[in-house]
Amino acid sequence: MTGKNIIIIGGGPAGLSAAYRLLKADPNLNVTVVEATDKLGGISRTDEHNGNRMDIGGHRFFTKNDEVREFWNTIMPLQGSPAYDDLKLKSQKALNPDGPDPEKEDRVMLLRRRVSRIYFLRKFFDYPISLSGKTIKAMGFSNTMKVGFGYLKACVFKRPEVSLEDFYINRFGKPLYEMFFEDYTEKVWGVHPSKISKEWGAQRVKGLSLMKALGSMIKKAFGKKDTKVETSLIEEYFYPKKGPGQLWEAVADDVRAMGGHIMMNTECIRFSHSDGRLCGATLKTGSSVYDVKADTVFSSMPVRELVRAIPDAPDDVRTIAEGLPYRDFITVGLLVKKLAIKNETDMKTLGNIVPDCWIYVQERDVKLGRIQIFNNWSPYMVKQPDDTVWMGLEYFCTEGDAMWCEDENEFIHKATGEVAKIGIIDESDVLDSTCVKIKKAYPAYFGTYAEFGKVRKYLDTFENLYCIGRNGQHRYNNMDHSMLTAFTAVRAYFGQGTKEDVWRVNTEEEFHEEKKSN
Repeated sequence: MTGKNIIIIGGGPAGLSAAYRLLKADPNLNVTVVEATDKLGGISRTDEHNGNRMDIGGHRFFTKNDEVREFWNTIMPLQGSPAYDDLKLKSQKALNPDGPDPEKEDRVMLLRRRVSRIYFLRKFFDYPISLSGKTIKAMGFSNTMKVGFGYLKACVFKRPEVSLEDFYINRFGKPLYEMFFEDYTEKVWGVHPSKISKEWGAQRVKGLSLMKALGSMIKKAFGKKDTKVETSLIEEYFYPKKGPGQLWEAVADDVRAMGGHIMMNTECIRFSHSDGRLCGATLKTGSSVYDVKADTVFSSMPVRELVRAIPDAPDDVRTIAEGLPYRDFITVGLLVKKLAIKNETDMKTLGNIVPDCWIYVQERDVKLGRIQIFNNWSPYMVKQPDDTVWMGLEYFCTEGDAMWCEDENEFIHKATGEVAKIGIIDESDVLDSTCVKIKKAYPAYFGTYAEFGKVRKYLDTFENLYCIGRNGQHRYNNMDHSMLTAFTAVRAYFGQGTKEDVWRVNTEEEFHEEKKSN
């Protein structure tokens, strides 16, 4: 090919979306995706262990953006699933009656039911938290009164919003914040909410409050559909038959078919630059190091590593970049015969297990953060969905800390003990287990983040550099927002927008959502 050399750093949703769109627009471009690991999809990948699949972090395919939805439908047709009593989906009808049958076709997306609950005081509470009858009963009269008066006080006396703690208290009241947000947020981020920027709340929770959750519940009770429902309150989402990684592997296949090149287990360790443009990249695969020409670079690599790779970056920019924090992630996959908790809902499930996709663990006596039940994401994720339950026990940590460095077998043993301690399983029912670690899963909004604008301003001086994706912008984007940064950057590359448009993705109120999602 004789076109321009485009280097894309990162084979996650942003990088692969950019590659796909570039080649669709101009097949003569020389597009190379550089992925540091042996798996595609970034944190949206799917791991497999003895025939059971794990979604790392959980990824609901829900978006308010038509462009993203159309892209998903192009790669994997979106299927309808109006009946949930047959979770094997054998009687599932497609939105397009002539479309592929999910029983016969692998490359399809299934419509799933969203159920997530909070596990606290060994009881289930609604997520997002609401003041439903079940919640009031579980909290008890005294706590309910405290919550109610605390919320009324927060409505009248607003705190100046400096930290995430202020942000939560203004929307939910102090008692509810202390019960359901304070400890869990510190478990996720490793620091107290009073030390985290309010921007994280604006990024993830801006459109949600106790009043909105209550309003949505009332509308539902009267059979009214909330057309402006917040993402935290959605009840259905699409999901690839065999996990999110299946979609990104399909995108990668299409990129290769269009002439793109994908380099696995390859790091970008240095960029050369001249006159305000990046002109080359030094790549490392194993022990081999080599230089490639770069006419344009789309980077979804962590900003810290990007600045390290640029020679002569100003000292203040380097200092800020080095101080940008990340949270890392460990998932313990646990295969069990059955759960110890019972399905006390009116929702039908395969094997009559609890219907939750996620269980948010608020219990203070364990380090466990969340539990995924993969059977409920898609029965095709589980080798024997009739007879076993495949779970993901999720822990948040920082690379290099005691949790990250612990022997994996010992960590699995402790994690199994924790989920048994809080009454979710019996240890005697465990059949198999595995452990997966993910670096830099979540860009964090403390440390030197308050000065991030200086880093962004410096990176924008390179005319042919586009920063995309979650880590590329150090922004806790969801998958659809990461894709939108790629789409917007590709348009800017072709002269149909600016870098400012790329940075603006997911800063408008209608895109904001929950405290912990994709």
